[in-house]
Amino acid sequence: MFVCVKNADLYSPDHLGKRDILICNDKVIAIEPQITALPEGCRIIDAAGRRVIPGLIDQHVHITGGGGESGFTSRVPELRFSDSVKAGVTTLVGLLGTDSRTRSVQNLIAKTKALNEEGITAYCLTGAYEIPSPTLTGSVGDDIMFLQEVIGVKVAISDHRSSNLTKEEMIKLASEARIAGLLSKKPGVVHMHTGVGRQGLKMIIDIVKTTDIPIKHFRPTHMRKILEDDVVEFTALGGYADYTSNEDADPKSQEILDVLARGIPEDHLTISSDSNGSMPKWGPNKELIGITYAKMTSLFGQIKSLVRNGMPLERALCFVTRNVAQALEIYPRKGCLAPDSDADLVVIGPEMEIQTVVAKGQVLMEEGEVLKKGLFED
Repeated sequence: MFVCVKNADLYSPDHLGKRDILICNDKVIAIEPQITALPEGCRIIDAAGRRVIPGLIDQHVHITGGGGESGFTSRVPELRFSDSVKAGVTTLVGLLGTDSRTRSVQNLIAKTKALNEEGITAYCLTGAYEIPSPTLTGSVGDDIMFLQEVIGVKVAISDHRSSNLTKEEMIKLASEARIAGLLSKKPGVVHMHTGVGRQGLKMIIDIVKTTDIPIKHFRPTHMRKILEDDVVEFTALGGYADYTSNEDADPKSQEILDVLARGIPEDHLTISSDSNGSMPKWGPNKELIGITYAKMTSLFGQIKSLVRNGMPLERALCFVTRNVAQALEIYPRKGCLAPDSDADLVVIGPEMEIQTVVAKGQVLMEEGEVLKKGLFED
């Protein structure tokens, strides 16, 4: 199957200007100022007057639903396939959260397989907030090695809902993930929900300084203003810091701009959505005073906010494309538009609205109309 995107103002994420993009099956095979000789039956997408960007990568998604901090009725529904399409997300990483009692690694892997079958690229993490980590095989290392979709492990730190794991437990977990990653050619990440507790990233920074475990395996997420000093130190050591997009995007954009102004490496900052995860609000004594949930559409909303606040689009895009792909060791197959990259792209309109989405070479949304939904979606 051939698809040609014509007359695109291409951000690869670098701004390349007017280009035609030729796709064969699930790969980009050519990008030229003009492609005139097209295969018979080639589908044409005219992107004149619009920008084309790589498909977004969201590395923190509660694909089976999160929540539960306010009882059974507060369990957030699972991600629908069309939610990802509408958000322009063509690659994601699924994970568990606080609730690993009514949600399971088995359920997570099954949902990851389903999303891959439906038409995007999906990975997942074994584990959850707690220690010992819940797994499918009985071992974090075996899950990473032998389950195709599993690329690392999830855990929580600096949070009253965590298991308050010790430095020694974290060293053991990271070592297991690293070895399994080496043996299976996967990144072997330890993806850390980071709360607002007193510890911050201090234990992780200490481990990096006092052991031989490479910093690339430690991936803290939910970075925020109160963690800014830790973020500066952690990224100076070579680590990646992941910020969580927000529907109220401008304050989060200011946090990101502030930390960048302190000189952290721009290519080591990423953004994820925490989609379908609960967003509880806690009182001074850690009592629950409110709860809602995150939406995947906030991811590109955060990029639009950064652009509104003065950041060029080609720089802002890197936080949800190239930087994430490099951190997950899937670049340049993912995270860019270039010959031999996966055919994942998004066409955005003059107001930066998502209009057309292509994943694995399949047109999933065109001119704002979702063409493919999940099996049981209305």
